[in-house]
Amino acid sequence: MIPLRDGRPSGIVPYVTIALIALNLVGFLYTLSYSDQRLVFLDRCTWETTFGQPSPGFSPVLYRRFGQGCLYPVMERDEFVIRYGLVAAEFWSGQDLPPRVPFPIWLTLFTSMFLHGGWLHLLGNMLYLWVFGDNVEAAMGRWRFLLFYLLAGAGAALLQLAVFPRTTVPMVGASGAIAGVLGAYLVLYPWSRVLTVVPLFFFLHLVEIPALILLGLWFIVQFFSGIVDLGGMGGVAWFAHIGGFLAGVLLVFPFKRRQVVPGLVSWWRWRRHRQYWR
Repeated sequence: MIPLRDGRPSGIVPYVTIALIALNLVGFLYTLSYSDQRLVFLDRCTWETTFGQPSPGFSPVLYRRFGQGCLYPVMERDEFVIRYGLVAAEFWSGQDLPPRVPFPIWLTLFTSMFLHGGWLHLLGNMLYLWVFGDNVEAAMGRWRFLLFYLLAGAGAALLQLAVFPRTTVPMVGASGAIAGVLGAYLVLYPWSRVLTVVPLFFFLHLVEIPALILLGLWFIVQFFSGIVDLGGMGGVAWFAHIGGFLAGVLLVFPFKRRQVVPGLVSWWRWRRHRQYWR
């Protein structure tokens, strides 16, 4: 299911949401400035000796053709992703192996949020941020929304790192932080209707779906996909999605404006009041 727009005008110009989308786009375009043809060499032995895990970006095919001893080749663009992506083994150990970053390794918790693995990865994330971010920004205010976004992304990454603490596969993408936005939106506006593209057999249908159902189903898919993936680190950071969503559900309460009453809270109060007067 692909959301196109929600039916709830935010009433603001969402400057922070627009800025975050722009930063993600700039980060991706900057990644593309690195060559996907030129090879650089990393030290395989250091990674494997230090962490007891395969070195990041190692390709047996490329190694057989160009590698020599401990040195293995990666594309220049992949080396950039390894450098600024979030590597669990490095993060928990505090050891920054080549290619190193020019700042403490824990800051890759944030740099990784502004990198993406491809156009579909980027555009899918930005679509969700555009559809749901403006309303959450309006409910929180600009600066609190920015801090909320970063904290939700950090919480998302930490859950993924906790589940796969020894992996050397770099994690990149804004999906954990955006999952936090989705969690906040569900709490704030559960009954808001979202125009959604729903594939049925060979046809696409436009359907308005309540956010509670759309985002609830989204979370259920992430949860069960994560459980299935527990056997091995797949290509999607499912637990980052789960962690970000849960962080968003919890953080929305201290970060929202005081006068904003979340839709789920209003519903719960109404339900209790109705039962009281029966």
